[in-house]
Amino acid sequence: MIEKVALSGLNATDNPAPGYPIAKSLKGKYGLVGFSYDPNEPADYFDDLFEKVYLMPYPSLGFEELRRRLLRLKKESGIDLVIPNLDAELPLYITYREEIRNLGIETFLPEMEQFELRNKSRLASLSEKLGLRYPKTREVSSVDELIGAMEKFSFPLMIKGNYYKAYKVHNPESAIDAFHKISSEWGFPILVQETVEGEEINLVGLGDGEGRLIGAVSIKKLTTTSLGKIWTGITIHHEKLMETAENFVAKTGWRGPFELECMAAGDSLHLIEINPRFPAWIYFATAVGVNLPDMMVRLVSDEKVTPITDFPERKMYVRYTEEMVTDFSEFSKLITTKER
Repeated sequence: MIEKVALSGLNATDNPAPGYPIAKSLKGKYGLVGFSYDPNEPADYFDDLFEKVYLMPYPSLGFEELRRRLLRLKKESGIDLVIPNLDAELPLYITYREEIRNLGIETFLPEMEQFELRNKSRLASLSEKLGLRYPKTREVSSVDELIGAMEKFSFPLMIKGNYYKAYKVHNPESAIDAFHKISSEWGFPILVQETVEGEEINLVGLGDGEGRLIGAVSIKKLTTTSLGKIWTGITIHHEKLMETAENFVAKTGWRGPFELECMAAGDSLHLIEINPRFPAWIYFATAVGVNLPDMMVRLVSDEKVTPITDFPERKMYVRYTEEMVTDFSEFSKLITTKER
């Protein structure tokens, strides 16, 4: 039985992470502990949600550092389940899932083979299997290759990292600048991709690991931040998108949360990206009656969970900013003791 849940991704600025909305979805049902990588993350200070917040070692430090930290926090806080919500930490939690389980801490994540499906260089093949289109894409690993690839595309086009970050560019100079920004942070290859016009529609879902879609909600983005994060949106019913989610889970045996990002143009549906985690707008799904984080925790607890893929249409989501004031000593305490 899961009683204490730890979760990461506590940023709540213009580039929000999923941790805060997941915590809101689980509030009052479980004890909650925050895992933070930065004392500046706003949700570090949301005492109405978290019993405690701990600073965690960066994933780049490897599993041994993570193992030592988890072992201590298991003893201190009695953590039963960890929900990692950042792309950079997922490979570590997936690779060492059994070792983490031996510490008495559960996870609910895809296999590494499933996780690698989000590799953008593999999405063309997966799109075909799912009956979707995929934008014309080329991999490049040097500026010379980038310049050669741009000759085969029309502007505007997308410059993307293989796993993370994307920029829409309108000329060769901005394309080269985006190439350097992404490669310096995330390495190679870099993807050059045609721009697909249409409406951006997304679906958040949960797979049980046995080919069954446990729950899903689909939305259309109305306005976004400069980083492409949803600012306002509405729930929609899109039959092909829901069918795609069901096929994706059935064909891959996906275990855990996921998000499908697509562009709809008439009868055409282009797959743009698959995120192997809950998105930052996950509380939207909870608020319209499909509490996917809670359903996932119940699956881990071996409870019977009835699938929910029905939800009200044209419900509107509005993200907003809010101010909070706390004492600087709380910030100092988090830095010096790595917990508060």
